[in-house]
Amino acid sequence: MDLFNQRKQTNFLPYDGEVLYYPNILSLEDAKAFYQNLLSGIAWQQDVVKIFGKQFITARKVAWYGENDCAYTYSNQTKIALPWTKDLLTLKYKVEDISKEHYNACLLNLYHHGDEGMGWHSDDEKSIVPQSAIASLSFGAARKFVFKHKESKESVSLLLENASLLVMKGLTQEKWLHALPKTKKVKDLRINLTFRKMIL
Repeated sequence: MDLFNQRKQTNFLPYDGEVLYYPNILSLEDAKAFYQNLLSGIAWQQDVVKIFGKQFITARKVAWYGENDCAYTYSNQTKIALPWTKDLLTLKYKVEDISKEHYNACLLNLYHHGDEGMGWHSDDEKSIVPQSAIASLSFGAARKFVFKHKESKESVSLLLENASLLVMKGLTQEKWLHALPKTKKVKDLRINLTFRKMIL
């Protein structure tokens, strides 16, 4: 029996959603190995986003992997999934076992340092199964992650540490925005895997 999975997790959100945080889901040795393999073995590309009608190429790099060439469209850009790598499948199964959810795709982000972040948004695109769980697995530098309620504007923040898993469920994407704030304090690289359930 996996005693880790028997721990009762606390919901970080006060209402309108569910956010669960699992620290240290991998040993430091395993986390380091996955970090190095992801850094060198993933087909990283700079992202193109559209803000107020203008296209920008981000310093942050991304990659999109999943089942059956599934597509993901955001910021008026469509990505076609690459087939799972061995490491991504291993991590997917680990995340599914902990979260008790199923995922069929993964958006990966590579932040070179704290000057690269992500503004306020919700992962509520129509191609994602409504109210399905999104699991965020972090490697490398610890970064602050913030939620803001769309109506009350109440905010909640937590630190996403190396080898940690954050699971967002239920009404979270409908009711809350989230962001990865930029910071001058972080000089190191962070890799983030966000496992999703897409409509195929």
